[in-house]
Amino acid sequence: MEIKTIVVGPLETNCYILKTDDKCIIIDPGDDFFKIKKAVGNKQVVGCLVTHFHQDHISALEEVISFYNIEINKVKDSQFKFEIIETPGHTFDSRTFYFPEEKIMFCGDFIFKNGIGRTDLGGNIHDMSNSLQDMQKYDDDIILYPGHGEPTTLGQEKKNFYLYI
Repeated sequence: MEIKTIVVGPLETNCYILKTDDKCIIIDPGDDFFKIKKAVGNKQVVGCLVTHFHQDHISALEEVISFYNIEINKVKDSQFKFEIIETPGHTFDSRTFYFPEEKIMFCGDFIFKNGIGRTDLGGNIHDMSNSLQDMQKYDDDIILYPGHGEPTTLGQEKKNFYLYI
């Protein structure tokens, strides 16, 4: 699977395009539909995943849904195998998408490289602490793709969880 990162909008939100063969899915279609459409190219879009519903992560969502005739958080192709992990804390509706075969997670604003998401924008520290505890059971070598900034590994970030749990 190829992962293309598109940085969009004034908050430099990561929008991800996951491509395999002639199909793709879009994760967090932030602000800039035309940039996303260009990155998709001639691939068939079979789904759109949203980690949480803050505006910087969904500004182009309606255009994506309408143009590609797809639904939110549903994928019309079984070659994209993922699990949805509820990870409230940054927001009450935060979720992480885990692709176990590839050992990758798309975590939105839940976890960043060297930090976690703010909890005063629709979430709370109690939920964040519980979500971080739940992440302890996953392998350290899983690559995290956050909503902003660079990828990291879960093992690297677990070293800092004690600050928040």
